[in-house]
Amino acid sequence: MNKLIFTLAMLWMQWAIIPVAHAESDVLQWDNGGEQQVDICIYGATSSGIMAAYTAKKEGKSVALIEPSRRIGGLTAGGLGFTDIGKVEIIQGFALDFYSRVGKEYGNNGPVFKFEPKIALKVYEDYLREAGIKVYMERRIVKAKKKDNVVKQITLEDASQRHRARLKVTAKMFIDCSYEGDLMARAGVSYTIGRESNSQYGEDYNGVQMLDKHQFPDGVDPYREKGNPRSGLLYGISKESMGRQGEGDKHVQAYNFRMTLTNDPANRIPITKPERYDPTKYELLLRWKEVEPWVNLNDAFAWDAMPNHKTDINNRGGFSTDMIGANWDYPEASYKKRAKIVQEHLDYTKGLLYFVSTDPRIPIAIRNEIGEWGYPKDEYLDSDHFTPQLYIRESRRMIGRYVMTQANCQRKVVAEDYIGWAAYTMDSHNTGRFVVNGMVKNEGDVQKYIPGKYNVSYRSITPKEEEAINLLVPVCLSASHIAYGSIRMEPVFMVLGQTSALAACQAIDEQGGCVQKVDCQKVMQRFETMKP
Repeated sequence: MNKLIFTLAMLWMQWAIIPVAHAESDVLQWDNGGEQQVDICIYGATSSGIMAAYTAKKEGKSVALIEPSRRIGGLTAGGLGFTDIGKVEIIQGFALDFYSRVGKEYGNNGPVFKFEPKIALKVYEDYLREAGIKVYMERRIVKAKKKDNVVKQITLEDASQRHRARLKVTAKMFIDCSYEGDLMARAGVSYTIGRESNSQYGEDYNGVQMLDKHQFPDGVDPYREKGNPRSGLLYGISKESMGRQGEGDKHVQAYNFRMTLTNDPANRIPITKPERYDPTKYELLLRWKEVEPWVNLNDAFAWDAMPNHKTDINNRGGFSTDMIGANWDYPEASYKKRAKIVQEHLDYTKGLLYFVSTDPRIPIAIRNEIGEWGYPKDEYLDSDHFTPQLYIRESRRMIGRYVMTQANCQRKVVAEDYIGWAAYTMDSHNTGRFVVNGMVKNEGDVQKYIPGKYNVSYRSITPKEEEAINLLVPVCLSASHIAYGSIRMEPVFMVLGQTSALAACQAIDEQGGCVQKVDCQKVMQRFETMKP
């Protein structure tokens, strides 16, 4: 009997105590469930979420910062070190301080916009440590409790699924800083997914777009057996028919991983054959290169150099790291299905590197070129030296009090109630890959110039009052697909994280807990005077 009691006690302890997976950091928090009550609850320790939490704590508010994954910092600490900006003057406040701190890590006196993931992670942890903020890790939302139009509480489960304990967080204000908008959705706030038709907001570059960027040249055969439609399609080509130009749909622009590799022999782990490797997934790359032969790795990879012999690799060309069409279900998928989609992207990406490194059908010069690179020993220690952060370029988008559109990006319409700025090209990656006139074609890539910096409306981060008065959404904000393509950059999310936290503080202190009543001019006045 004593042995049975001891065994049961040990099992209970294993269930009740969540193991500390990041013991090296004192800013990460693991809990055994229960309840927390704070002034401001921030969901998502992305670049936006960390700036929101830091700001709120600096303003004297109690904060709960929730992160569903095992790593903080989102894309900025997840491989996107080649910062997308547009115009550097949009980077102000704590966002500018972040890049300045990154610069100091490299011995510079000013901001640095190209950096290693581990440096971004360190700087973010420094912010949290300075402000005394603990992050509740591997906690994801399963329920939001509302009374009328007030969000009262959210319930969080253990994302690792190792433990049953649930955490409930009650707060005066909630800020959804996740890339997916999961808190917003569970709070019953209106949102959209995919692309609007051009006619909906009087735009030119929304909806179906088959243009010439990141495109296949004419003559690339889509069939397993060339010229034979009955043989079936090569991997990655949709069986659907492409829509008509400018027509709306629920398709989502492609996701990928921003890859960090190194050519430093002392820090390099070789690219080896991954599990579930399937070379047939890359047959289309060979077909493309039969028509348009290889010159170098930059044909199919945006191979950008980072400090200390590292890279930030992005998508380039007709066939690359974007897994086109594989993410359409992601925004509304269950957590289990999302994990499956992420794993499929991981398998595809690691397999692509191995394929280009080893397949004899790839020219030897290209194989030799990529053979100089490998995974860095000093990055992503908890995820086999490969980023765990999938690039969620776009998921849900709130339908709030104001919808940012192409007209805002082109400065034909100016939002006077601004709480941040954007300046990047109207940018969408491809959303689909289809057979068009017997050839394979990508669809959805748009890269359209804008004249410069423009305002982001405060109303675009606030829901309609009848839906929620104590919720702000600075990442999955209210914008058309093509406008969001310009806004969705990490420096913008940092600024909006800071200003959304200031708005939340003002709502608590002066506006009876109603974000729709916030004076955004006062928010920006405080933004301009805040010091780190």
